[in-house]
Amino acid sequence: MLVWGLFLLGILVFLALDLGIFNKNPHIISVKEASIWTSVWVFLSFLFSGVVFWLYRSGNIDNVDVLTPTDASVKYITGYLIELSLSIDNIFVIAVIFSSFNIPQKYQHRILFWGILGAIVFRALMIFFGVVLIKKFSFTTYIFGAFLLFTAFKMLFSKEEKFNPKKSFVYRNLRKVIPITSHIEGQKFFVRLRHITAATPLLIALIVIEFTDILFALDSVPAILAITSDPFLVFSSNIFAILGLRSMYFFLANMLGRFSFLKYSLVAILCFVGIKLILVHHYKFPEWVSLGFIALSLAIGIIISLKKTVLKEN
Repeated sequence: MLVWGLFLLGILVFLALDLGIFNKNPHIISVKEASIWTSVWVFLSFLFSGVVFWLYRSGNIDNVDVLTPTDASVKYITGYLIELSLSIDNIFVIAVIFSSFNIPQKYQHRILFWGILGAIVFRALMIFFGVVLIKKFSFTTYIFGAFLLFTAFKMLFSKEEKFNPKKSFVYRNLRKVIPITSHIEGQKFFVRLRHITAATPLLIALIVIEFTDILFALDSVPAILAITSDPFLVFSSNIFAILGLRSMYFFLANMLGRFSFLKYSLVAILCFVGIKLILVHHYKFPEWVSLGFIALSLAIGIIISLKKTVLKEN
């Protein structure tokens, strides 16, 4: 429990520094600033694999699956790469939400900050129940695996539909519950209009982002459970991917069109982890196979996307 407490405390301290010092004043985050923070988070995420190795070697954490330190580190990195890759679709949706509600760039970081806090809570709950289900009812691995295969094929064959946040179930029902104004007053989530208090577009964007994150978690949590059911590895890899999502959004938001072939990488990854979940009681893939397949899928998707982009520009 001490390790869990220190891990959560570290996250909260950094988030407090993030909003209270690094981004105290609203400003437009440049591509350069976003690239620096993206590099920092990726570096810290991989560096944490060393912490994982030490924790499982020293026995300072409950090793529920009796993993070797090396296996624990590899599972953490594999899980992190899965979560990071599945975040790409999330970035696209966030960009559409901000555009739909006309959120100024300088206020987008604040919304994502509070969105991160909500995502941490929701992911923790989903991970807890997902682990419990897999531990208590072994047949749920078949359900999760089939769901991931269904998601992969749906992603592969479905036509691209433009997401409209203002036509979403969440937005339509929010309008029935609270007054909504199109007026933006600084970073405020609520404004006083005559005799009523109305929600600003910032709050609406935040709520819609929170609900879309829950929907994305329905894919990402089962995907990482295909790699490991160790609660600490699942949670820590999820959290590092989520924490790096903000800077990655500002880095990639204007370049998503250049990575069109990453869609096929995600399909391949979802198919792989889906098959792995279905076969988990009959055959266990070596850890290096899982890590190698995911890393190779992402690399191929990125390289082909960039080559196609260069050819189009020339």
